[in-house]
Amino acid sequence: MEELKSYLQSNRENELYPSDIAKILRELNEDEFSDAVKLIPKDIIGDVALELPDRYFDDIVDSLGVEDLTYAVKELESDDQVEFMQELHEVDEDKASKVFEKLDKEEQQEITMLQSYNEDEAGSFMQTELFTARVDEVVQNAIKRFSKLKKSNEIENVHTIFIVDNQNRLLYCIDLDDILTFDFSLTFKDNIKDNGETFEPIKAYDTEDIKDVVNYFKEYDLSVIPIVNRENILLGRITSDDIYDIINEHATEQMYNLAGVNDDAEEDEDVLKAGKTRASWLGINLITAILASIVIGLFQDTIDSMVALAVLMPIVASMGGNAGTQTLTVVVRQLALGDISHSEATRIIKKEVSISLLNGILFAIIMGIIASIWFDKGMLGVVIALSMIVNLFMAGFFGATIPLLLKKMDIDPAIGSTVILTTVTDVVGFFSFLGLATVILL
Repeated sequence: MEELKSYLQSNRENELYPSDIAKILRELNEDEFSDAVKLIPKDIIGDVALELPDRYFDDIVDSLGVEDLTYAVKELESDDQVEFMQELHEVDEDKASKVFEKLDKEEQQEITMLQSYNEDEAGSFMQTELFTARVDEVVQNAIKRFSKLKKSNEIENVHTIFIVDNQNRLLYCIDLDDILTFDFSLTFKDNIKDNGETFEPIKAYDTEDIKDVVNYFKEYDLSVIPIVNRENILLGRITSDDIYDIINEHATEQMYNLAGVNDDAEEDEDVLKAGKTRASWLGINLITAILASIVIGLFQDTIDSMVALAVLMPIVASMGGNAGTQTLTVVVRQLALGDISHSEATRIIKKEVSISLLNGILFAIIMGIIASIWFDKGMLGVVIALSMIVNLFMAGFFGATIPLLLKKMDIDPAIGSTVILTTVTDVVGFFSFLGLATVILL
């Protein structure tokens, strides 16, 4: 509590950073948290709430009344308003309805419009606050308008001016540093004509997949991208800070999916909800484990006749599983980054199979020698060596093909890939090892 008071006091004349305040709040206990929230300036409490993990949002809502929550929403940018209202609705529908009713009609319309998009569409991530100028407007007049809006804090983080026609159709995007080279007494149209540059905008459509928009930022090194509809009407913008958040969310989601857990459930404090989602994947994993055990049971007589096989079995399955996971992780990540096109599937499979096969041969030789010396049986070394080559080959093949196939089916490659791959490497590993042992040793 004292740390927060000190921070607010020392930065009274300077800008307060919601992320700094959020860090301090996370260190407080439940009683201190409620009192600390009341100390935070109301104009940034919304930003602070969105900086905190979701589990703190309930406490924020409990600590503030409808009037304070309404003021907090009004101070947020449109995209953050939507996120705040969605979380508020999940926590307290009654308060959310009352806050929404107290907002201006324009704010209500913007929130409703942004909420109408699907969660994976660019329109749901855009903010409607931006600075536009008509193509026939004199530059110095536009600059005066911009200065007035900036001083009144009606717009922020503006680095690009969007030039539109009388129907608000997007024509050009001009960075502020380029504006400095313009003749302020001329219109934008005349300046663009004299400048020699096209200022052709790199844009995204409101219904476009947000993952494609993320790739635009990477490919063209953008700080902002305008969002238009199919008639090229300018609707809003997405800035780089929002893109960073989206990238982090997607990376977290992929990591959770690879581990067979749900990111939304894990952020929730409800133990039963998180446990239920984990249990579903554990149940699937149990079925695959039983399948692997059935394969082992087929060779029970072989194992009974040679105990060494039971000792070496886990090594074959483990090596195959780890090799497959390496391949799977690389391919899933490259797919997420857009580094693999549809035409490159064959190349990726060949590459990953080659790597796994080379490692399979290397460790087959090493393990073959170890097994031969360990159990003083040369042919046992040959069996485990051949089995490791087979299993690592299959691990590389399926580790690459499973995510590529899921991607082609428009399914997130991270979902279920690990379970499928583990089943393949376990079954193939046990079957090849015990099958070769039956043929060669008995």
